Amino acid sequence: MKQRTVGDSGLRVSRIGLGTLTWGRDTDGDEAAAQLLGFVEAGGTLVDSSPFYGGGAAQRVLAELLDDVIPRRDLVISSSGGIHPGGVDCSRRALLAQLDNTLRDLGTDHLDLWQVATWDPLTPVDEVAAALAHAVDTGRVRYVGARGHLGWQLATAAASASASPLVATQAEYSLLARGAEDELLPAAQHHGVGLLAAVPLAGGVLTGKYRNGVPADSRGASESGAHTVAGYLTLEAARVVDAVVTAADGLGASPLAVALAWVRDRPGVASAIVGARDYAQHTGVLAAEELELPAAIAAALDDVSA
Repeated sequence: MKQRTVGDSGLRVSRIGLGTLTWGRDTDGDEAAAQLLGFVEAGGTLVDSSPFYGGGAAQRVLAELLDDVIPRRDLVISSSGGIHPGGVDCSRRALLAQLDNTLRDLGTDHLDLWQVATWDPLTPVDEVAAALAHAVDTGRVRYVGARGHLGWQLATAAASASASPLVATQAEYSLLARGAEDELLPAAQHHGVGLLAAVPLAGGVLTGKYRNGVPADSRGASESGAHTVAGYLTLEAARVVDAVVTAADGLGASPLAVALAWVRDRPGVASAIVGARDYAQHTGVLAAEELELPAAIAAALDDVSA
């Protein structure tokens, strides 16, 4: 798997990242171990987690696999802070306490990338920046970034984070969700921040599995995933999915691979993070690494989804 640097930093990550959103909820420990092993064997390095993935269990599942299944040093582990059961709190006190809890849950002494999960209107941006810098200075974090920020919020945060520059921002980005192109991506590129594209398959809709309804065994039929999928089941989305399927047929590839390759190679994207519920889905994601979209097909998909 090819590696890329994130933004203007020296942080290197695999251009496809492994998401752990369902770990500890829909994905058990054995399945997670198989996914992680296959991912690393394929050359993957970036593993994305969060204190709230899997209902709070994802990081503990990952902790059980570190060193026992895969050496910690072979992974670039990303997590976040700022969202708590009571709401948003990005104060220095709350951020650093949550970081300590994350390190404890993961059983590691540092994160490779730590991101503020949201904008906090009640905490001065300089205080947030100081907390990030402190985390780096104390060795608990190697690089810092931001998730869930609008373009102006990212630009404001990046301008304040001179002591420890922001290197990454994470946001939803796919053929069915291109809002990041309006302001977030331009702001990120201006400040040398790389984009980690989340939900690049639009909850699985871009794989074509929902063209004839919602399969009983799909994420869209589950209590936890139905709301994610429902927003993509529109007539406009159906036209995009049809174009993806047509392109896949012409290339002898899967719709998953076509949709993932498109977002993976968009300007400013450092990595596309995909979480699979089972190993069969995960194998399809890894196979997408081999696909390079012809320029004409990429442009056609760009047009139909614009």
